[in-house]
Amino acid sequence: MLTSTLILLFVGFQSGLAQDGCSKYYPMVEGATFQYTMYNKKGKTEGVTDYTITDVGSDGGTTTATFDMKYTDDKGKELFNSDYNISCSENGIKIDYESLFPTAMMKQYEDMGMEMDIKGSDIRIPNDLSVGKELEDANVTVAIDMGAMKMNFSVDMTDRKVEKTESVTTPAGTFDCYLITEHNTSKTMGATQETDNKVWLAEGVGMVKQEMYKKNGDLMSRSELTKFSK
Repeated sequence: MLTSTLILLFVGFQSGLAQDGCSKYYPMVEGATFQYTMYNKKGKTEGVTDYTITDVGSDGGTTTATFDMKYTDDKGKELFNSDYNISCSENGIKIDYESLFPTAMMKQYEDMGMEMDIKGSDIRIPNDLSVGKELEDANVTVAIDMGAMKMNFSVDMTDRKVEKTESVTTPAGTFDCYLITEHNTSKTMGATQETDNKVWLAEGVGMVKQEMYKKNGDLMSRSELTKFSK
């Protein structure tokens, strides 16, 4: 559960957040809402993630947005919720790696007497996207000390590149997007999983669609924007 949550947040978190003039591709507007529906390889709904931006403030040349996230399964049961702080400047958006770990989950581990250490590098989405542009790598590593046992989890996002422009239609509408491809490596207690991912970003909206593939090219899952308002 922990590893799948890390992948969900780290890979799919390039979703809808931010502000006009600060981040070209993410509308950081208080009250904006985004809903993403996740499907398995057969097209069956696995869960829904809802985001709401609750506060936006500026300090110098940096704008910070606070938003709530709620994840429910295919039966409508809420599995977890959290809140995040996302910052952006004239260069684009920066997603703090520590913000990718749900607050409620961290508290749960702390209440159980476990110590948690989170390290990594931020996810960056620049404003000057163009076909062929290479983007910075990102990663997050979580170490949990359970006393008699230690657990380590990590997700590395590499080979990030803007492949092309493409029109994408979802239940939320039709959007002109940049397609970003990337390679992800997740490690859990010595076990490694590698995936290739595609992310479609639209100006003023953020992520419109995302697909995750196995190393052999088989589709594993996809997410798409099903509701959007700002």
